[in-house]
Amino acid sequence: MGVLEGLKPERVFYYFEEICKIPHGSYNVAAISDYCVSVAQSLNLEVRQDEEYNVVIRKPASEGYGEAPVLMLQGHLDMVCVKDAGVDFDFEKDGLNLVVEDGYVHAKGTTLGGDDGIAVAMGLAILEDNTIEHPELEVVFTTEEEVGMEGAIALDTADLKAKYLLNLDSEDEGHFLAGCAGGVKATSVLPMSCASAEGTAMTLHVHGLVGGHSGSEIDKGRANANILLGRLLFELHEALPFCIISVDGGDKDNAIPVDSKAEIVVSDEDIDEIQSLAAAFQEKVRSEFHVCDPVIAIDADVRAEGGYEVFSMALTEKVIFMLMQVPNGIQTMSADLPGLVESSLNLGVLETTEEGVAMTWAIRSSVKSLKELMKDKLRYMTEFLGGEMTFRGEYPEWPFNPDSKICALCKKIYEEQTGEEASIEMIHAGLECGLLSEKMPWLDMVSMGPEMHDIHTSRERLGIASVERTYNLVLTVLKEFKNYCN
Repeated sequence: MGVLEGLKPERVFYYFEEICKIPHGSYNVAAISDYCVSVAQSLNLEVRQDEEYNVVIRKPASEGYGEAPVLMLQGHLDMVCVKDAGVDFDFEKDGLNLVVEDGYVHAKGTTLGGDDGIAVAMGLAILEDNTIEHPELEVVFTTEEEVGMEGAIALDTADLKAKYLLNLDSEDEGHFLAGCAGGVKATSVLPMSCASAEGTAMTLHVHGLVGGHSGSEIDKGRANANILLGRLLFELHEALPFCIISVDGGDKDNAIPVDSKAEIVVSDEDIDEIQSLAAAFQEKVRSEFHVCDPVIAIDADVRAEGGYEVFSMALTEKVIFMLMQVPNGIQTMSADLPGLVESSLNLGVLETTEEGVAMTWAIRSSVKSLKELMKDKLRYMTEFLGGEMTFRGEYPEWPFNPDSKICALCKKIYEEQTGEEASIEMIHAGLECGLLSEKMPWLDMVSMGPEMHDIHTSRERLGIASVERTYNLVLTVLKEFKNYCN
């Protein structure tokens, strides 16, 4: 018996549980892509799979819908892989451990992948159900969305006929998106320069942060562990001498980092002062973030005495300078849509490698020129310090469309079904809609989805009742589509 057996809609949750059995983190999507192809083939539907493991499945219109425009249903196959410290789990080979609790589905100690597995589950359930009234459908599952939308970038749309797009990659029920930010990944590398040092090694550890999605939750005022580590190193550097062995924090550029460490070498006589300064720093940042990040922890643990290879003093000062000076978090707010973040960046990954110290940001903006400004700021600082800057995975913004027919249809049906007011909005996060609108500029698009919380963290959870409401909404949109969208 499946963990989700008996939850409604039954076939949606059946497919969601099947998906959760298949490891499908970013760059590990071949198996889940093949699974979707096999489902389509078992239903005798036209399907194609490309080299990036994108899947396109076509379902002919039901009776009476042959004259309606083609509608695309779209989601992505990959998930963000995050687990709690100490959890014995291998995202490369283990299926998720699902839990049903208090009206939600979550995974034990890991991310759930409701973002965006629930879209795939809904798409497969719709494909197999021949009782549904619907226009001709193009069901498109893309890959590597969470690591730069690489699947959508590579997707060949030459044979796609859709005039309307229903993207199922949102997590706020009743909020229908008609625009999104563009973005790019930026990586700065300060070249390695080494020296030798004698002394006692210590580990400085910033942890206990809340974290979250660096787009949709950048406005929550939560702390960034990598930025806090930079502040801590600066304060220690101002007080006493030390050498850095390594700095490492975060593992996803699009997640606000919750954990960051520095290995340093100090003189024995300075250990007590470092621990005292670290304790004082903890109290200070807990006070600063007492609402949004109340249990920030700063540890300064003694390791072993000996000889170590460390950063040169020049590299040490460059790393501390950069971590103290780089812009991070919200940069501008929208003047057109009150309350909407217009541009931001997140230092998601800090890493020491043989080549040097690498820092990776997720940059987002709904205004192209502001995205370019943030790129220029990082590049200028990096090159000034003798480093190298690279950009990858750039994707366009999706300009806000207040006159979208499919948005209006979704809003109407939602309000009829729930009696609650819906809203049409723009989001400060990247959606594949931006790339698809660039490839297919005639598309009228909406992004929607069921209630999800704390995506990209081990606290991610999916609302069961919301899935049923959202699925019923999608089915009604398919049924009424021909009367409103032409």
